[in-house]
Amino acid sequence: MLIRLLALCAGLAAVSACGRSDLEEPPVDMGNFRLGLNIAVADNAEKVPISRTATADEWEAAITEAVDQRFGRYNGSKLYNIGISVDGYALAPPGIPVVAAPKSVLVITANVWDDAAQKKLNAEGKQITLWEDAGANILGSGLIRGRDRQMESLAYNAAKRVEQWFQENPEWFDIQSPAPVPETGTAPVVVAAPTAAPLGTSVN
Repeated sequence: MLIRLLALCAGLAAVSACGRSDLEEPPVDMGNFRLGLNIAVADNAEKVPISRTATADEWEAAITEAVDQRFGRYNGSKLYNIGISVDGYALAPPGIPVVAAPKSVLVITANVWDDAAQKKLNAEGKQITLWEDAGANILGSGLIRGRDRQMESLAYNAAKRVEQWFQENPEWFDIQSPAPVPETGTAPVVVAAPTAAPLGTSVN
């Protein structure tokens, strides 16, 4: 089920504004948030057949770094642990004509815990589907980017979307003025999780 979903996503032209890093801008209000454990799991990530290959260790390193860069900026009074599993991916290969250029896509499941209370804050894992930025989607990222750059871009978008998800739940972190979720920028598209039992390992 997940492979079919990824194959469909990889063939669609996602539309978004040109992406750029926002990590040098002032961070949004995250209340009392401070990053505790930063866990990434990719042992059972499914790969679309036409995709470039990435190992579980490589995905875990990319996600961990992106989460640390984004959430390490916050110095709140409470520790929160973030767990992200990579459920599936497609890294667009090179050499495909523009008219049939596949799109790089990543499916993750995210969870967050209150470290002191040893309590998971979300009842169910948040499954999110992410694309690269607009330039890569228009041309097909395999034509303009290497594999490592594709992974870096997808991991960046994953961490940013998790931050937006946190903003949508301000009660978790005592956020007083939650920022509105932007409609433009590198925010990826979120799709509903498959109705079948999720494939791959999620962080419970």
